Amino acid sequence: MSDLRNHPFLTSPGARALAHRGGALEAEENTLPAFAHAAGLGFSHVELDVHATRDGVVVVHHDPDLARICNDPRRIADLDWEELRGIRTRGGNDIPRLEDVLRDFPGLFIAIEAKSRRVIAPLCQLLGQGGFLGRVSLGAFDPACTTRACAALGPDLLWSPAQGQVARLWARGWGLPLALAPFGLVQVPERWHGIPVVTRRFVQAAHAQGVAVQVWTVNDAASMTRLLDMGVDGIMSDRPTQLKALLQARGDWPSEA
Repeated sequence: MSDLRNHPFLTSPGARALAHRGGALEAEENTLPAFAHAAGLGFSHVELDVHATRDGVVVVHHDPDLARICNDPRRIADLDWEELRGIRTRGGNDIPRLEDVLRDFPGLFIAIEAKSRRVIAPLCQLLGQGGFLGRVSLGAFDPACTTRACAALGPDLLWSPAQGQVARLWARGWGLPLALAPFGLVQVPERWHGIPVVTRRFVQAAHAQGVAVQVWTVNDAASMTRLLDMGVDGIMSDRPTQLKALLQARGDWPSEA
């Protein structure tokens, strides 16, 4: 397995804290104000979701359509960027391009969740040509997305696998020597359909393979504390202010000096 433990996304002093969708319970999710809020708190890492417009522009948005966030039933894949750029969220914000986030916040590391196969080609072009691979990780529920991205971007891509590889890693914690793909981190929920995923055994199995463990989406202090005590490498939260305060109390927040 490739050793990506020295990837800047994982070795940055602030890598233990990630603002999920920019901090979705403190600002309007996946918007520039949300990322500015996280950066203003001192976060160096955020998580976001991407889709592609009809003409291949990579935009930051969770859902395939605009109904929940913009009160507009249309699908992103059915709109060109010139159409989409005029639409506003319920809070009056633009839907940003990923390129805007990368360039407007040069100090941010970004965990990218690819929400469709059709976003992979323009996403890889943006990340590769822009020289952004040292600042990002990539995950997807569809393993075809990361397979295509790895083929396009090569071994320097830090990526998180889908459920199949996570299950194989989980099984390794029980002594089953199953082969694993060359991923450098897993971004996982604490439980999946009621089954515990993140356990001490799982974390130890991941670390034995040189794999970092980041957990989503953790919004209460008790769960944050339990997971950090278990040895996870990162927490994704919709409540970045709470996560920062907890890490500060533990002495795990990077010095601002």
